[in-house]
Amino acid sequence: MSGLNNAQAPKTRPTPSRRIALAASLDIGTSKIACMIARLRPCPANGALRGRSHAAELIGYSQIQSRGVKAGAVVDMAECEQAVRQAVSLAERMAKVRVESVLVSVAGGRPMGQLIEAAADVRGGTVTQADVTRVTSTGMRHATGEGRTVLHALPVGYTLDGVKGIRDARGMVARQFGVDMQVVTADATVVRNLMLVVERCHLNVEAMAASPYLAGLSVLTDDEADLGAAVVEMGAGTTTMAIYSGGRFVHASGFAVGGAHITMDLARGLSVCIADAERIKTLYGTVLTGGSDARELMSVPAGDGQDVPQIVSQATIANIVRHRAEEIFEMVRDRLADSPFAAEPRGQVVLSGGASQLTGLVELATQILGRPVRIGRPLGFGRLPSEAKTASFAVPTGLLVYPQYAQLEHVEPRHTRQLGTGTDGGYFGKVGRWLREGF
Repeated sequence: MSGLNNAQAPKTRPTPSRRIALAASLDIGTSKIACMIARLRPCPANGALRGRSHAAELIGYSQIQSRGVKAGAVVDMAECEQAVRQAVSLAERMAKVRVESVLVSVAGGRPMGQLIEAAADVRGGTVTQADVTRVTSTGMRHATGEGRTVLHALPVGYTLDGVKGIRDARGMVARQFGVDMQVVTADATVVRNLMLVVERCHLNVEAMAASPYLAGLSVLTDDEADLGAAVVEMGAGTTTMAIYSGGRFVHASGFAVGGAHITMDLARGLSVCIADAERIKTLYGTVLTGGSDARELMSVPAGDGQDVPQIVSQATIANIVRHRAEEIFEMVRDRLADSPFAAEPRGQVVLSGGASQLTGLVELATQILGRPVRIGRPLGFGRLPSEAKTASFAVPTGLLVYPQYAQLEHVEPRHTRQLGTGTDGGYFGKVGRWLREGF
């Protein structure tokens, strides 16, 4: 798969600034698949969300149990395809529109961000768009290792003759031009199989983006991004992080431990089936323990074929949940310490994802991370149903915002031509283009 070294996942075109557009998001997670369809309407500037040119008005959505996915990666193509078809069909029925293309999130594949510096001599004395494209392409290729594919290539600053901090170098005079850029990559196999599932549903993949970056677009205000913040997206199979500084997305990281591991711990610790463990986690899951918890008893279904229900204490459940939650936040703490966030002493942490809704998680995260922590919920969306106003919908709502920020990313010209249009060859033609490019 070495041919994938320089591959870039599909990228979308920026949303037209003065036109109404439709967008469909597809979040294929370990525990749920969510599809949202929204009408994007041009809107006046918002003080808290200055980067948004459009307001997203939800017209259709669905949420179903995921199948065929583990740790954010497809493990059963047929099962996952059926689930995706069902989720999209339900959202289409509610919206009364037919979806042809979708924006897709990527949580698996060990997402990793690198800060890359690239420089070259200026041809002609004045920096042109061609110089910017040439240097950023070189930096992106340098960052893409064996078996990895690029999800994002975001310039964060420019250099002219060694002078840093240039915001836009085009038209300026210099002998040498450089760019500092954040390149986020993921395992190419995971990304390609996600794309293949969607294409098998006869849908065009308009763009693919990293889940923590999307969550940040949904739940962060501009001031928080300017001052420095870490978004921790706590899914069922993965926990991923996006670091923002100076209003820009500057780092990404993640690991394959999430809310499903808490469920498995409960199933083992209480000797119940996984479905019952998930219900217990949802209804009684907490990381807070008190003196009276040992005396608060509850009945849980019996396991191993027994008919008599078990009686367990609230403290027993809380201790099982807390042990795994502590492990997750200790891993988050270590990764944040190795990221640019370590240089943001006043930066806060924003939790999103379904697993972030466990009772007491904010207090536990504050204690372990030593920073202010809050739960992030979608901001600036119209007509969201109550169940979609929660932290578990940060990623699919972030996908609806993502096209408004597409102009910030570097896109390889050949990918814009071959992967972004989806106009030739139907299903096999669209899949074949990326597979041919990958081998």
